[in-house]
Amino acid sequence: MTAQILVVDDVPANIKLLEAKLSSEYYGVITAKDGFEAIEMTRVHKPDLILLDVMMPGMDGFETCRKIKENPEISHIPIVMVTALSEKSDRIKGLEAGADDFITKPINDTALFARVRSLVRIKVLLDELRLRDRTSVEMGIAHNRSNTFVADVTGSRVLLVDDDTVQGKHTVAKLTETYAVEWLEDPADTLKTAARGNFDAILISTLLSDVDGLRLASQVRGQEETRNVPVIVLVDEDDTNIMLKALEMGFNDYLTVPLDKNEMTVRIRTQIRRKKYQEMLRSHYQQSVSMAVTDALTGLYNRHYLNSHLENMVRKAQQDNKFLSLMILDMDHFKSVNDSYGHDVGDMVLKQLAEIMMQTARLTDLAARFGGEEFVVLMPETDRNAALIAANRMLETIEKTPFNIGGDKTISRTVSIGVASLSAAGDSGESLLKRADEALFEAKNGGRNQVRWR
Repeated sequence: MTAQILVVDDVPANIKLLEAKLSSEYYGVITAKDGFEAIEMTRVHKPDLILLDVMMPGMDGFETCRKIKENPEISHIPIVMVTALSEKSDRIKGLEAGADDFITKPINDTALFARVRSLVRIKVLLDELRLRDRTSVEMGIAHNRSNTFVADVTGSRVLLVDDDTVQGKHTVAKLTETYAVEWLEDPADTLKTAARGNFDAILISTLLSDVDGLRLASQVRGQEETRNVPVIVLVDEDDTNIMLKALEMGFNDYLTVPLDKNEMTVRIRTQIRRKKYQEMLRSHYQQSVSMAVTDALTGLYNRHYLNSHLENMVRKAQQDNKFLSLMILDMDHFKSVNDSYGHDVGDMVLKQLAEIMMQTARLTDLAARFGGEEFVVLMPETDRNAALIAANRMLETIEKTPFNIGGDKTISRTVSIGVASLSAAGDSGESLLKRADEALFEAKNGGRNQVRWR
């Protein structure tokens, strides 16, 4: 996953070292030599991640972090503090200032890149939600709001899964000073409890007696009801492999055992704030999307919204030098459905097609009805190969899924798909759609039920 990272340090040698490490992993790097420049660079470039030195003249990293988090336009950008300070009090001070993590020099490359990948994944989702919110504002169907990342989350609901009675009691005692805690000593009840609990964060120990804690955490993340709830794993302080594995698997954070009360409270607060922030953006999005921008039949975005949002996505992808692809899909021989079964059944089939698309697409993708039986899926951060894989997955899923046409009757349908990817700097949303449409035409003429790319 490509990303732009801001490295902030007043020592040129440190900047060059980090720049070399990050560039070798194909990350884009911009730099700043002090806190004042860092704030301005963040405001202008809006990087995907900030690696921030603590000890700097004029304005130290703690104050720089606080000022960034106070600005609603950039407060969502993840910050990792990089410093020679190794005291726990310094780490907590950094987390209190709003940092997502605290890496001590000399830097462990494996740990650094695991944390970078983890935080960039989260930033990509936030960017897409913020972009949808901005599109709604520009279309005049929502008001510009102050989106802050520093909400008070006292009293939030936390689920703890730990079969160690002594450790569990101590953890609950520490957490209940700030949060409403439910403790499960029997991991077997985790999935059911998590699904119905409306929790703001879930803590799962990897030191469970008879259960693989990472596997259990993965199952929690896979549930529809808890997909967007931050999952934090408890890890033995000497088990570096499990820490890195947890980040690679996409869990939000880890806490080392024995637990430090202050660090635990702050790390959980950061994750809950991010969850609340995402919920706020989703709420704005749901409130803003009315009949003016949605298709009445399928509930997907309509062509009017698609055209506006696509141009926003193209501009952002070009500014950030990132990939963008889209697919246009058209149901094969749809007229025969209307002719054979009537338009009511045709509408049923289109609604089911939209549902299949939503289930198959990623969370960051955007699906829209283009017109008639044609649909578009926008795929941010997706290059040609990934887009073709996604399109073929969509094609195969639709072909294998029976469409209900009333009672116990079902029919099988196929689609043809055209795919296009952003190329030259002068590319536009219109040219991207045109190429995808031409690819769709080739798929139709080539025998249907296939994917073509232009």
